[in-house]
Amino acid sequence: MEKYRVTLTPEERAYLEHMVSTGKTAARKLTHARILLLADTSQSLSFPDEDIVAALGTSLRTVERVRKRLVTEGLQVALHPKPQPLRPDKVKIKGNIEQKLIHLACSDPPQGRCQWTLSLLADELIALGLVRTVSVETVRQALKKTTLSLGSSRRGASHPRQTPSMSGEWRT
Repeated sequence: MEKYRVTLTPEERAYLEHMVSTGKTAARKLTHARILLLADTSQSLSFPDEDIVAALGTSLRTVERVRKRLVTEGLQVALHPKPQPLRPDKVKIKGNIEQKLIHLACSDPPQGRCQWTLSLLADELIALGLVRTVSVETVRQALKKTTLSLGSSRRGASHPRQTPSMSGEWRT
């Protein structure tokens, strides 16, 4: 892989050193700042990538990526990690399957059970052939997206109750 040379200006170096010394920012951002400080060739001490990896406990690929982003896109872009892309292909319960899951959760539970559990719902989705595999967590997240509450006829975790009046009125 092509190696990008990190050369920081005195202002950039002071900014990174201040950021690292205060430590009041995200851990990943601090790690990227430390990578840039250790990889800086404008100082008499610049470390090879393997030493940076050993010192910071990160991967060689991360060091290379941060170097490249600094050289090609600038300091602020190198410090801030790219957001993870959405993964619509990883969502197993959507559309018709989600509707059938909700319908199933609202229906009567199987014989011998008083209510549906997440594992029962996951097993039933597999048994019906709607999905090949599904985890309990995926079922939980799909049900959480809706306003479905299996334990109550009302939405939400707690029920609003009328508080008694403290005005001293007579009850009739």
